[in-house]
Amino acid sequence: MMALEKFSMGVGDRFGRQGKAQLAAFKLAKESGVDIVPVWNKSHREHTIVKTTPDAVRAEADEAVRAGDWKGPYHVDADHIGLKNVDLFIASSDFFTLDVADFIDEAPETADLDAFVKKQSKYLGYLEIPGIDQEFEVSRTWLEQIGRRFLLAVKEAGKIYRHVLSAKGSDDFITEVSVDESKAPQTPVEMFFILAMVADEGIPAQTIAPKFTGRFNKGVDYAGDIKQFAKEFDEDVAVISFAVREFGLPANLKLSVHSGSDKFSIYKPIRETLQRTGAGLHLKTAGTTWLEEIIGLAEAGGDGLAIAKEVYRTAFGRFDELCAPYAPVIDIDKRALPSAETVDKWTSEQFTHALRHDLACEHYNSNVRQLLHVGYKVAAEMGARYLDALDAHEAIVARNVLENIYERHMKRVFIGE
Repeated sequence: MMALEKFSMGVGDRFGRQGKAQLAAFKLAKESGVDIVPVWNKSHREHTIVKTTPDAVRAEADEAVRAGDWKGPYHVDADHIGLKNVDLFIASSDFFTLDVADFIDEAPETADLDAFVKKQSKYLGYLEIPGIDQEFEVSRTWLEQIGRRFLLAVKEAGKIYRHVLSAKGSDDFITEVSVDESKAPQTPVEMFFILAMVADEGIPAQTIAPKFTGRFNKGVDYAGDIKQFAKEFDEDVAVISFAVREFGLPANLKLSVHSGSDKFSIYKPIRETLQRTGAGLHLKTAGTTWLEEIIGLAEAGGDGLAIAKEVYRTAFGRFDELCAPYAPVIDIDKRALPSAETVDKWTSEQFTHALRHDLACEHYNSNVRQLLHVGYKVAAEMGARYLDALDAHEAIVARNVLENIYERHMKRVFIGE
């Protein structure tokens, strides 16, 4: 089985042009004394919108590694795939994020549920999880409720895993199980028995993505109770450590934080837990590289700024269309968006100040940032015009991409400011 290292970070790249700049951040982290493994990820939805294929992500990663003389491991993630689309990713990917959101809260077969409850009945009574102060009461009713919520979803994950295993002909890949799109955060007991289900399905999961309290909106900071998040993160780390011993799961199993881009307010408690426990982490980021491209173009001025303004103008006019697919993970106050006419008059500085995620800047506008985050479809429709602008202003775009990943993400989560 291919082993995932202790610290890894997913880096998305909508248009496949920033692989070298992204990799430069990982090289800086290594020079700082922290090894973080790059994982290039791009979802089926993003491929569909941008009109690309998974092979292009592999090509970008391989070229970045070759050009950057990267000697460490790296991976390509089939991000949020299911049985309907996994075959498109088989050849190019060595990391598979199994998305079973559609099966959470769907009732399993009665015989499967009965078998689960029977097997886990040895935990009936009071469950103690090392690292968590409280005891948890486990009743047969509670086991049945957990089974009804998650058993069918984990069984679907098993089907996807075995399909990939059969298609690849070996287990030389990394598997992540994602349950982050459930309706409510998982309790420690739920996480424990979800991992029991994962083990029963024979899935050698190396990362698991739970749902946490609060909002993980795309491209902006965490919104919620930071103390509650820190408690849940701590407890999940403890549950994983215990479940690895109890169920024989891979020893390097670790948490994966989805929509991890720009969640600045929770980076400190995450880092403190990692340092205290020695646990690993996979931080999945994606669309912020695209936003750094727009920032770079706006900063360049001239034709770059004109393109950035056009993207905003078009996205503003197509607000409902662009926001609908991302409705669960954005919170945009349309009243707080400047009009297209106003943005057309902005200078480079005004545009970048509104868009760059600098919470100390009084002109930063999270609504503008979220709208442009989902507006990459507009740039994709520009085709060569947009891509040529990236090439023409490569240096300034790359500088923004590098700074974003290293300074705002890696240093705060893995290295320490």
